[in-house]
Parts: sequence; structure tokens; C-alpha cells
Amino acid sequence: MKKSIIHFGIIGVTFLLILGCGAYSFTGGNTGAAKTIQVDFFPNQAPIIEPSLSQRFTQDLQDLFTRQTNLTLVKSNGELHFNGEIIDYRITPMSATADQKAAQNRLTIVVNVRYTNSLEEKDNFEKQFSFYYDYGAAQQLSGGVLDSALNEILERITQDIFNASVAKW
Repeated sequence: MKKSIIHFGIIGVTFLLILGCGAYSFTGGNTGAAKTIQVDFFPNQAPIIEPSLSQRFTQDLQDLFTRQTNLTLVKSNGELHFNGEIIDYRITPMSATADQKAAQNRLTIVVNVRYTNSLEEKDNFEKQFSFYYDYGAAQQLSGGVLDSALNEILERITQDIFNASVAKW
């Protein structure tokens, strides 16, 4: 008898937790009643062009939302819609050595994002998201260094976009 009550109690609590979560995903995103998402291509309008950046950023943003939500990716008329452009890609020296040479450089990427939620217009925004990666001045920003930089920067920017749009952080 006690076991039955405990089992029903656990089932009841589990049921209430599931109902309480509503439209929230286990990753913290609240997509509300939205079923579809549209992520347009983000062109690179920065003064310095990294050839693969636009495609890579767009794909990373699409992948993040399809992995962490139950939204279906569509090419048009998405209930949640992202568009924008990459507006800055710059390399700046960060620290100097005793003989006035750069000891470290910083790659910074800035993306302007317009988010439209056709179901909840109060959630719409246009914001800039940016992040950076520091690397040694003796290193070339190519190959493995560039891959590491882009991985870290794009992961952070796409997560920040996710948080601002559906996680509301």
C-alpha cells in the first residue's frame, strides 16, 4: 500500500512538473506557441571579409535553435524570424612587449540581429551581439587558430542570441 502511494506521488509530481514547464524546453528556451523558425542568411558587411563567416554563422544559428528547441526550420513565413548582418570583423593589438610590439591580438566579431516574433510582437528586437578571441601576436589568424577563434566567438554570439530571444536572459 505504501509503495503504491509513493509511486502515485512520484507520478503526480512528475506530471505537475511537465505541465508546469509548458512551452519551455529543457534548455531554458520559451518558444511559446511558435512552431516554426526562419533564419535568413547573414551577409558579411564588415570592412574585413572572412569568406566562410556568413555561411558558418547562419548555419550555427540555425543548428542551435533546431537542437535546443522543437521548432521546425522554414525558408519563409517563420513565426520566429531572424535576419541581420555581420557588421564588424576586426583585429586589434591588445598588449605590448617592452620593445613596443604587440604581444597579443584580439579578433572581435559584431553581428546586428533583427528578431521578429509574429505571435508576441512585444518580444521583437534589433540588437548587436559581439564577442572576441585573443591569440598570440606571433600566430597567424589562419588554419587552426582561425577555427578556434571562430568556434569560440560564434558559439558565444549564437548562445547570446538564443538567450535574448527565447530564454529572455
